[in-house]
Amino acid sequence: MTAVAILDAAKARGVMIATAESCTGGMVSAALTDVAGSSAVFERGFVTYTNAAKMQMLGVQKAALDTYGAVSEQVAAEMAQGALAQSGAQLAVSITGIAGPGGSEHKPEGRVCFGIATPTGCQTETIEFGAPGRAAVRKAATDHALGLLLAALVP
Repeated sequence: MTAVAILDAAKARGVMIATAESCTGGMVSAALTDVAGSSAVFERGFVTYTNAAKMQMLGVQKAALDTYGAVSEQVAAEMAQGALAQSGAQLAVSITGIAGPGGSEHKPEGRVCFGIATPTGCQTETIEFGAPGRAAVRKAATDHALGLLLAALVP
């Protein structure tokens, strides 16, 4: 299981993990904390569904939200970096996207932006999951975020 591998790798490296989630609503945190002993490496999770929560809890800048929108790599980066700044973690993953239904021509359903941050930097990416339905997008985004954490711990 990916969560077990993530927790084992983090424990072996002495790394604490934080999450900053929007469209997944805590599913990444839940996947990690479903594993017994996760408290050894899971520091905390932020569920920041609204823009106000992103700004208040993670320090996301209003200018980034106004300029790029909540579903953007810029905001994903600020979320991941904010999770590090507001926690004792050394690794953070962020997720912001449009799970559906809905979306627009400019930001379609199934577009999800991710950030992965360490004290030395942050990488972002956007994945287009399409429109397989809300539950499927959220599950795919959760799985992708877990994969990003594992890749960051086991290069």
